Amino acid sequence: MTDPLPTPRQLADGYVDRLCVLDPTLGTVLGRIPAPDGLPDLSPAGLDAVADLQRTTLAALDRVEAAGAADEQVEERCARLLRERLSAELALHASSEGLRSLSNLFSPVHQVREAFQLMATDTDEDWGVVARRMARVPAALRGYQETLAAGAAQGLFSAPLQVRTVVEQLAEWSAGRWFTSVAADGPDGLRGELDRAAADADDAVAALHDFLRDTYAPQAAGTPDAVGRERYARFARYWNGIDLGTGTALEDAYAFGWAEFRRIRDEQRVLAEQVLPGSGPAEAMQWLREHGEAVVGVEAVRARLQQMMDEAMDALDGTHVDLAPPIRRVEAMIAPPGSAGAPYYTEPSQDFSRPGRTWLPTLGRDRFPLWDLVSTWYHEGVPGHHLQLAQWTYVAGSLSTYQTTVGAVGADVEGWALYAERLMDELGFLTDPGARMGYLDGQQLRAVRVVIDIGMHVGLPVPEDADGVLADHRGEPWTPALGRAFLGEHCGGDPAFLDSELVRYLGMPGQAISYKLGERAWLAGRERARAAHGDAFDLKAWHMAALSQGSLGLDDLVEALAVL
Repeated sequence: MTDPLPTPRQLADGYVDRLCVLDPTLGTVLGRIPAPDGLPDLSPAGLDAVADLQRTTLAALDRVEAAGAADEQVEERCARLLRERLSAELALHASSEGLRSLSNLFSPVHQVREAFQLMATDTDEDWGVVARRMARVPAALRGYQETLAAGAAQGLFSAPLQVRTVVEQLAEWSAGRWFTSVAADGPDGLRGELDRAAADADDAVAALHDFLRDTYAPQAAGTPDAVGRERYARFARYWNGIDLGTGTALEDAYAFGWAEFRRIRDEQRVLAEQVLPGSGPAEAMQWLREHGEAVVGVEAVRARLQQMMDEAMDALDGTHVDLAPPIRRVEAMIAPPGSAGAPYYTEPSQDFSRPGRTWLPTLGRDRFPLWDLVSTWYHEGVPGHHLQLAQWTYVAGSLSTYQTTVGAVGADVEGWALYAERLMDELGFLTDPGARMGYLDGQQLRAVRVVIDIGMHVGLPVPEDADGVLADHRGEPWTPALGRAFLGEHCGGDPAFLDSELVRYLGMPGQAISYKLGERAWLAGRERARAAHGDAFDLKAWHMAALSQGSLGLDDLVEALAVL
């Protein structure tokens, strides 16, 4: 007698369980830890093991679907997501992208460090787990170095800009002896074990730094920053869950980004007059940076961000969303030194013992203008990433863990967060001219991202109606230098942040477009649902249904939202 075939949701969750064994840092993120002191094998063999699991899971999905076990809508939706996500990941593996995975955000070395930011440290037992995991850092980073060396042997390199940026980050981690600083808070009874493990981990970071600077960087010299159309299409599929590699799909997305840039610029010009009469957007944002309301002190700004999220939660709960008690807990945090310039969010553990958290990189600052933080925290915290990802955690039992965690599509997640900023504007939370200028600046940044990310990587021409810093370059292919100049002319972030942004786009092709393309899908789905329901359309009910369906790629998102 043969065992019955699993359903797609059971198969997907079995995949998550096996993936957590191969990557214990994922277990830390989820709060389901089969090896709480483990780290992933970052060597080529480790990458192959993950790919083997993905191929095995896809083969099992073929059998499940052939047997008709995916007929129910909830099962069919999970099956579509599982197939699309694993296929996108395997396409990257087949082209050996893992052998040159090095960027200023989300690369394997960042993955290792983030695991320690999420670990429990409440008891001596917790600290014992921390010490054992720290002791594994040297082996993990040696495996990662082996992977980069294997890529180098095949002529596959990350671009020099990415290498230089990560070298600078690792230098900052080493200067502060980051692992030693974490271990310093541990109990006296484990002092020797913690200190030895932390010292070895810090030495491993320094060794990776030296390898990248002295060996890898000279070999990578001359590697282009742009990845080209073919590679870009694979990455865009991974980040967005949609095929942009056929026909004129990339050109169409580029044109959409350019149209959004021009629309938002017109709104900014009108608003600038309210902020500083006689000024343009750049002057108004500079005035807000220097003379607008600001918070002084790192702890003071952390408390202010916490207050923003708590107030937004109170204002929205019961009117525009219905929140379960665990979701109402979210924490504002300060990002550790050596982080990229952009704020970010980490989701709660599956049992909510670790809450969702927003993280602010201070970049050495002690004064924090508020004009561009309000909308940003609507994006990162409430009602943005926190409400979506915490709600997914809450409903994971009725969907699948895969649909609400590992299978998350970037454009769905970032699209909701950008939609959340727009929603707060629609609901009247951004009437202050400074805060609304911050909102428009955030919208403009995401529109500019579409233009320069596609433009730089695919080599599209600067539009013929471009002006300002682009006026003399109409019809020329985009370059990183033009992209940075365009960012500086139209986005209000300080130079260090914008520098970090450009490095991010070049190091994570296709990710930067996910915000605007995702927001467009969320808005289209809402308007189609509103049209279908007419006067009976209930925005709160639509929000909760949309937030409770798990992740979808852009191939499926609009249709799913339209029928809610």
